[in-house]
Amino acid sequence: MKLSLILWLAQLLPQPVADPLCLTTTVYLEARNQSVVGQRAVAEVAMRRLESGLWGDSVCEVVTARGQFAPSLVHPGHRLKNLEAWTASAAIALDAEHQWSLPPEQRKEVVPGASHFAALYATPSWRSSHKVATIGDHAFYRVLRL
Repeated sequence: MKLSLILWLAQLLPQPVADPLCLTTTVYLEARNQSVVGQRAVAEVAMRRLESGLWGDSVCEVVTARGQFAPSLVHPGHRLKNLEAWTASAAIALDAEHQWSLPPEQRKEVVPGASHFAALYATPSWRSSHKVATIGDHAFYRVLRL
């Protein structure tokens, strides 16, 4: 399935259906080759940003905000071909949404306070911020206190 089709569907679907689709797509594109913990960390950053309200009012708005996550950076014609990775990403996304439905003190967080992440080879302007963790090929940072 092409990324453009997924994002188009997400615009048509009601938010409770679209948000897990957008989060699944993000986990797949950003971390499908990472450990479960690394995938959870990516989903957690997106959910933390949603909770802050600074990047949008829905998961889809957060992960498609210009230049923030892979859905806004990857070519729309990109094909998501790995069904096994897609299924795993969906499970991670649904669990992340469940965790974020709980009171903060009951959540099982893997990168507490992380508001950003980047591949280890990347050099974003905020890379000198507080590093929360390095998991697989990604470093997670607390750039903003959310």
